[in-house]
Amino acid sequence: QVQLVESGGGLVQAGGSLRVSCVASGRIPSHYAMGWFRQPPGKEREFVALISRSGGSQWYSDSVKGRFTISRESGKSEVALQMNSLKPEDTAVYYCAATLGYGLQNTPNEYPYWGQGTQVTVSS
Repeated sequence: QVQLVESGGGLVQAGGSLRVSCVASGRIPSHYAMGWFRQPPGKEREFVALISRSGGSQWYSDSVKGRFTISRESGKSEVALQMNSLKPEDTAVYYCAATLGYGLQNTPNEYPYWGQGTQVTVSS
């Protein structure tokens, strides 16, 4: 069992930056690949980014590629998502998730563990 707690959401103007973090605890967090999803108001949860166990591989959705960066330090339990050049359409609840899968895991049902989410609001 892995417990995930997000932090760092908030309100920012378009073009600004925010960093959200996720701290994992419980059963050996380094055994899990870690992903970020988001759920805009009235829409389904969507994939944002994924980082491998070692941190050596990252995957991004096309909508955030070049603007967002996912990171983790090897052996550490924290995963971060640095969000730059934010747009109003990035407004959503952002969720951290953990998976034992390998390679690109970009659908919610591939992740058994989830955090409670943190709100990110980008004003125009």
